[in-house]
Amino acid sequence: MKVLLVNGAPHEKGCTYTALCEIEKQLNNEGIDTEIFWLGNKQVRGCSGCGGCASNNGKCVFNDDVVNILTEKAKNADGFIFGSAVHYAAPSGTICAVLDRAFYSGSANFRYKPAAAIVSCRRAGSTAALDVLNKYFTISCMPVVSSGYWNMVHGAKAEDVLKDEEGMQIMRTLGKNMSWILKCIESGKENGIDRPASEPKIRTNFIR
Repeated sequence: MKVLLVNGAPHEKGCTYTALCEIEKQLNNEGIDTEIFWLGNKQVRGCSGCGGCASNNGKCVFNDDVVNILTEKAKNADGFIFGSAVHYAAPSGTICAVLDRAFYSGSANFRYKPAAAIVSCRRAGSTAALDVLNKYFTISCMPVVSSGYWNMVHGAKAEDVLKDEEGMQIMRTLGKNMSWILKCIESGKENGIDRPASEPKIRTNFIR
């Protein structure tokens, strides 16, 4: 079993990375393989809604950034942790642009796999940012993994985050809970419990 930890912060090894590393250590202690994937700090275009991915094997037609790399990695992941710094009480522009396109084009690679979001901030805006990230999971049939409090750490730099003892505990608990959910899913498969059957999508037109 493998968890892909996605770092959507502009700084590769800053506060968000520090929190993800604490989760990673716990997952590894529980026998779960991990990979931390940094989205980088180069420009990522938003989704243009062209629909080209529908005829492109679930890949975004714009193949000049990290989006298709992420969806390809998602194929082999059993669970996800998405992390972001808080910018203006929201996730980073990069992670939002990436997830808009990745979940639209490659949603099959994420569906029915457990996920969690974590955020890092200096002071506030964390719960609003978490709300944005969690919506990607709840529209994609993904079990949302929780911790003992909202998944956030505080600090202006990585060293500060290490001093946030409650935040670090929240990250460790999240790692334990993700491991538990993954093992429960695996046990279910071994005992003949498969994914729920999907119904054809119904789209209501509210303007008639």
